[in-house]
Amino acid sequence: MKNKELLEEFHSLADKLDIKIMKGKGDFSGGDCIVNEKKVIVINNIKPIEQRLNTLASCFKNYDLEGLYIVPALRKYINDANRLEFN
Repeated sequence: MKNKELLEEFHSLADKLDIKIMKGKGDFSGGDCIVNEKKVIVINNIKPIEQRLNTLASCFKNYDLEGLYIVPALRKYINDANRLEFN
């Protein structure tokens, strides 16, 4: 699956979990937070797409994804990103 497709799948997953993905530009790497009691993931749109995908994967690892259907390529991407963080 191409990076742009993965990015679209992350947005679909965020919709399923009622998480807003905000895009910004500036001197930050991105991450997740809560704004007005709403879950938000902020990604830096000027960073390379690979870095944005890694930010999203590391944020989504904090959510219970077991009961959700996730495209196999996206689930693998999230699981692989989790393994990389522990090595």
